[in-house]
This record gives sequence, C-alpha cells and structure tokens, in this order.
Amino acid sequence: MLNSITEGFLCCLMGKTTNAVGPLDSVESSNGYSFLEVKPGRILRVRHSAPSRPPAEPPEEPGAAERGTVHCKRRITLYRNGQLVIENLGDAVRSEILHCSNGSAEPSSTVELELSELAGQGPVQGSAGTPGCGTPGSGARDAAAGKRRKRKPKKVINIDCKKQITSCKGTHGDVVLFFIHGVGGSLDIWKEQLDFFTKLGYEVVAPDLAGHGCSSAPQIAAAYTFYALAEDMRAVFKRYAKKRNILIGHSYGVSFCTFLAHEYPDLVHKVIMINGGGPTALEPSLCSIFNMPTCVLHCLSPCLAWSFLKAGFARQGAKEKQLLKEGNAFNVSSFVLRAMMSGQYWPEGDEVYHAELAVPVLLVHGMHDKFVPVEEDQRMAEILLIAFLKVIDEGSHMVMMECPETVNTLLHEFVLWEPETPAGDGQGEKK
Repeated sequence: MLNSITEGFLCCLMGKTTNAVGPLDSVESSNGYSFLEVKPGRILRVRHSAPSRPPAEPPEEPGAAERGTVHCKRRITLYRNGQLVIENLGDAVRSEILHCSNGSAEPSSTVELELSELAGQGPVQGSAGTPGCGTPGSGARDAAAGKRRKRKPKKVINIDCKKQITSCKGTHGDVVLFFIHGVGGSLDIWKEQLDFFTKLGYEVVAPDLAGHGCSSAPQIAAAYTFYALAEDMRAVFKRYAKKRNILIGHSYGVSFCTFLAHEYPDLVHKVIMINGGGPTALEPSLCSIFNMPTCVLHCLSPCLAWSFLKAGFARQGAKEKQLLKEGNAFNVSSFVLRAMMSGQYWPEGDEVYHAELAVPVLLVHGMHDKFVPVEEDQRMAEILLIAFLKVIDEGSHMVMMECPETVNTLLHEFVLWEPETPAGDGQGEKK
C-alpha cells in the first residue's frame, strides 16, 4: 500500500510513467497534478491549474446579456429507409459564421444525407467544411426529395433554443478548459496547450484515461468500455466544471467531449475536436493484430510504437521520436490497448446524436493524418449545426504536438470567438 502511494506521487512529481496507482483519496498537489478517485479503487491522474483571482469579478459590459445570442432551431427527420433530413430553421448559421469556417456561400435551410452513404458506400450530399448547409441540387432531385419526405418518418427531433455564445478570456473566472486524450496517449500530449493557456490565465483540466499515464489500470476488460470511460469523464467534469466549459478532445477523446456536450448542454459552451473522425456510431475496431494472444501482442509493443510514429506524425525525424517518447504515446500495457480497442462500442453516437448538438464546434484536422481521413471531419462539419473546419497542411494525427503554435492560435481564436448578434434581437448587427 505504501509503495503504491509512493509510486503515485513520484509519477505526479517527477513525470514517472506507471500504470498502477494504489487506492487513494482525492489528493491535490502543489505542482498542479491531482489523483481523483472516480470510483472506489479507480483513480485518475489529473492536471489541474487554477490561477488565483480576486474575489470580485469585473463588471459586465453594457449589452452583455444579449451579446452573441443565436436562435438554434432545427428539425431532424429520420426515415425508415435510412434517409436523414436536417432543416435549419433558426439564425444560428449565418454568413459571418460561414466566413469563419472554410466556406463563404449563403447557407441553405436543409441538409439531405443518406445514412448508408455516410458509412462510406457513396458520395455525401453536402458542402464540406460548411456548417449545417447542403449543396443546392437540381429541381428534379428536390422534387424527388419532397416526395420522399411525405413518407412517414421513423423519428422526428425538434430543437428550439437560444444560446449565448460569448468570448472566453483568461481573466474570466467562470471558464474552464478540459483536455481529453485518445487511445495510447496521456495528458502529457497536451503539454504545449496546457502551458500556453495556463500562462494566459485560464483554468485548465486534463485527465489521464484509465490505464494510461499515471492513472490506475484495472485488469478487467469491462473497465475500458466506452461507457466506463465516459462515466470517468463525467466524474472529472462534474468535479471541476463551472458556468462556461470548453471541451477539447483528440481522436477517441472527441467521443467523450461529444458525450459530455450532449449530457450537459447548458454547461458546455464550446467544443474543439482534433482529428476525431466522422459522426458515426462506435463499433469495436479489432484488426488482426489485436486478435493475437496477449503475450504476442506484448512482444509487439515496440512495433506498435513505431507504427504509431509512422502514422501519427507527418515526419519521422529525431524531433518526432522525442515527442512520441515525451508524450507517452502507446506507453500502455498490451491488455489495456486491446481492451480499449475492443471496448469502443457506442451505438447511440450516430449522425442524429451529433446533429442534435447546438454547441459551436471547431474541427482541427492534420492533413497528413493516416488514421482519420479529412473526409470524415468534412462529414462531421456537414452534420453539426455550428461547425468550423480548419485543416493544418503540415500536421498529421498528433498535430497538437507537431504544430503547437498553429494549434494554440486556432484554439485561442475559437475560445475568444463570439458570433454577431442577429438583427431583430434588439441589438442589431455589430459593425
């Protein structure tokens, strides 16, 4: 017991990597790292930096109550033949917002998508990188679509709400930034982002997933299902969340951000998805290598790390090798790696689930990513109500480690961004 506690603190204080931490009460340390017991015996390492602030918050600016308010009104219809029709009826998608993404055309009011096409069986109807708008079609196609809509739908979801999307500055005491890593990584992959935002005065929270970094590693496969890990992230979120929370996820971590945004729509202010893929339900991705016996898989760990280096970085030089080592990528046990991959089952997280989100989303994609094709992030941008897609030409899957300055700039601009106040809401257009 004493050895486990000592190892946990050494990991926190000295950056030592271990996947076994003994049972502890939640412990805050002076260097910004914590051990949070989310369940009895299930302990996560968390980096938490909260700058000291004066007791009194600065007074609100005039008109702050109405600033950045958008009307999110959307009808999502799913037909029995798999057709998905999304109608944007509010003013959340505007030319100013489209200009912030990779499109400049005026938005249309309807998106028509075939779920079978989204699975990669054909072309997707829609404009890549443009939030909530589709490509105008011919009159014949529109007429055919009108006939299809007359059939009885399987499910109809109506969204009608007003959201205030405001600029979040480091001086604001009600803002928290959450960083969630993916399979094989640890909170250390966010080092450049955590240091950057901490220096700007933001409160930041970054956990190690179970079995990763310095978090405990239960030797039971059920501990690594999507639902088990999502409940861990819920516990972390509830522990540190404030009034305005911004979620930043990488790869598999994006799914947990989506889950939290869906569960806590009034608390999640913005979401940033880095190389997260398309808006599809999760299914176990057991390739042949993960079907091997555990002893064989354990022997292949160096090969897995090298494969990750080749696929995760656009270049494979000395700098990238050092980043891989420092970021603890794939420094997990063969058992955890196999359980993580086989536990990626989340049927609820489909296109409809993503289309229901009314929170603004920034999609960041490394162009050389060999794990996630850019088409998947383009597909995500089509489904989401308010989405900006930014592609970094020099980056790949670990773009936040390869191009930290570019990623930090994009993230900070989005954190500070707020939409124009729509005309007719009493404030008029901002000039």
